[in-house]
Amino acid sequence: MPSPELIIAFFLATGIFAYMPGPSMLYAAAQTIARGQRAGWFAALGIHIGGYVHVIAAAFGLAILFKSVPILYVALKFGGAAYLIWLGFKMFTSKSLLKTTDLKVDVKSPRRAFWESVTVEVLNPKTAIFYLAFLPQFVNPNAGLAVWIQLLILGTIVNIVFSSSDVLCVLLANKLTTFFKNSGSSNRIASRLGGGILIAIGFNIALNRQ
Repeated sequence: MPSPELIIAFFLATGIFAYMPGPSMLYAAAQTIARGQRAGWFAALGIHIGGYVHVIAAAFGLAILFKSVPILYVALKFGGAAYLIWLGFKMFTSKSLLKTTDLKVDVKSPRRAFWESVTVEVLNPKTAIFYLAFLPQFVNPNAGLAVWIQLLILGTIVNIVFSSSDVLCVLLANKLTTFFKNSGSSNRIASRLGGGILIAIGFNIALNRQ
């Protein structure tokens, strides 16, 4: 395994990347604001599960396709952006309101938030590129463990740390929902705010040239 100095650098870099504001944090916050805290937890879980797809892909070298076949990266990038915009539009134009007593949503919403989040994360090629570029810097080819096992271990750690920032966003966003209680118009504003955030994230991904 890497030296202690390299491991410290790994955790420091991971923490910095994890807590830099990004699409997944905003996405978890948007789901929480629009659908309630339970949906936010499921959204964070969905992002976490989707992250393992990229970890496994990086570990087994599948993500290298994004560099060797650029059109695949572009297609997945715009596909993910379009999906986010569509989700945001649905949320923005939704006529259904949160219950004013406890801000709970229908049973299907958390489940829907989970699967939507898994899809959003899997369709994010930048996550794949990040793992492919970041993880190998901390791998020791001469170690007793196979390289792919080291990549899986490091990738799992990164995914957990990244998810901790999503959890924090859910907690903070849930505080905001207290302002939307007992008001139908405010609940509508919450849905539109959450939808607007998703649409903005989608356009940002689509227009970003990297």
